[in-house]
Amino acid sequence: MENRQSASLVDVFERALEVILARVSVLAPGRQGENRPLRTIGVACSGGLDSSALLHLAYRHAADHGIALYAFHVHHGISPNADSWLVHCERECVRLGIRFDVRRISVATRKRDGVEQAARISRYAALGEMCRLHQVPLLLTAHHLDDQAETVLLQMLRGSGIAGLSGMENANIAPELLGNPDLIMARPLLDVSRIELERFVAARKIAYVEDESNTDPRYARNALRHNVLPSLDEYFPGFQQRLARSAQHAQAAQRLLEEVAAQDMLVCSDGDCVLVKPLKQLSTDRIDNVLRYWFASRGMRMPTAAWLSEMREQIFGARDDARVCVTHSDCEVHRYRGRIFLVPRSDDVRLHASPQMFRWQGETHLHFPAYGGTLFFDAAQEGVDGDWLLTQDLMIRPRSGGEKLKLAPNRPTRSLKHHYQALDIPVWERTRLPVIMAAEQLLFAAGIGMNWRGLPCGGSRHVWLRWERD
Repeated sequence: MENRQSASLVDVFERALEVILARVSVLAPGRQGENRPLRTIGVACSGGLDSSALLHLAYRHAADHGIALYAFHVHHGISPNADSWLVHCERECVRLGIRFDVRRISVATRKRDGVEQAARISRYAALGEMCRLHQVPLLLTAHHLDDQAETVLLQMLRGSGIAGLSGMENANIAPELLGNPDLIMARPLLDVSRIELERFVAARKIAYVEDESNTDPRYARNALRHNVLPSLDEYFPGFQQRLARSAQHAQAAQRLLEEVAAQDMLVCSDGDCVLVKPLKQLSTDRIDNVLRYWFASRGMRMPTAAWLSEMREQIFGARDDARVCVTHSDCEVHRYRGRIFLVPRSDDVRLHASPQMFRWQGETHLHFPAYGGTLFFDAAQEGVDGDWLLTQDLMIRPRSGGEKLKLAPNRPTRSLKHHYQALDIPVWERTRLPVIMAAEQLLFAAGIGMNWRGLPCGGSRHVWLRWERD
């Protein structure tokens, strides 16, 4: 009986992997010609029961199909037994002839779910790094049916929306989590219960390690697993499959929401910004759907319903000529001249950059990390005298106010503020655009151009300055 069940699980795994490989062309349409996922596969290997079962299933598949198989282990250092887990995983991979790699990470010591979340983020980043290093395009994880049920229930208890209730997909890309936009993460055991995995491991006599933290009820998932799910199983046997079906329905609903949001964005967006007028004409639910879609497309954390409501009130309730800024944990949301902009919070470090002296020695460009951009020196038909520029002590600094610039020989001299307004450059962007000085004279203003007032234009070669943000 056990051997028949073991063989059945192998068949389930093979069918699941076929479905996953078929999805690769959808998730990454440029890869089907390369056939890369069929040549190299990675497995996240913790050494526990679930990942040990996956490792042996993947090992058989790889051997049968001529695939290079890698096992990746992440050493968190939280448990006193972490070293022995690493030894176990490496020894098993050596025995099977599986390529093995490991990353040691440190996790911030916070209480309860904080440790879980910090470990999760660090673990996936390490897995993504190892996949990138070994050019592995497909990473298998051992998430199974019971994990899916736990995830859906946890998200329900946290009040998550459709996206949260969608649970885990059999395959997806997560560049913000894995730090690797080319990596596909797949879960071929998502339709397999924990009991089936236990039977498979017992039948094959597969050795595995026990993580003592899995029984610690201080962690939310463990509390649910040991104290809640057994009661559900007693009164609602088979609830895991029904929750998995609910997750599939939620996934379908989420895909529809994303399609609607993409269509609305075509009407409401203008380049990197969203137009207030067409957005305001949508229903409240569609407005929130568009904004969530926008945040997700920019790799930012999903805003809460309360935050979205507050943002809508400020953005839509302001006067047409008002400048509004709403702060989010990852960004600032600005309204300017009828448009809404998402500005990453990390850009704030560029507001306080110190003046920096430099000399131009004929380079095509110079990078200024403190200012978040590169200054280019282009050969041109007109511009500053290159020979003169070579002799100057130059300075890059933030705009201090009061600077004036003549945009062309036949144009009047105007303040930088005037030029910014004429060029429709938002106020918060202006503070991130440096100016270049030569002998205390304004030579160039990023976002505007060269200053023709008193510009030395003689000589045999001319140079035109240009600024590009990172």
